[in-house]
Amino acid sequence: MVSSEYTVYDSSTLTGWYKSSYSGGNQGNCLEVARGHAHVPVRDSKRPTGPALLFPAASWADFVSAVRRGEFGASSA
Repeated sequence: MVSSEYTVYDSSTLTGWYKSSYSGGNQGNCLEVARGHAHVPVRDSKRPTGPALLFPAASWADFVSAVRRGEFGASSA
């Protein structure tokens, strides 16, 4: 499954993928996260057989908390 310490090259080998209810439907710029793993897998929703990055659970929780607090500015893209 894991091709390197923090990467899974074929994320379809993992289960439990879901998108946030805030993802906005069919906009195409979504991340998916999988539940039930020692590290938190994250992938691009447009590439379900593409790679996933693995984050330590505590680091992912810190990131999500920072997003909820609005610590990241809006993108100009």
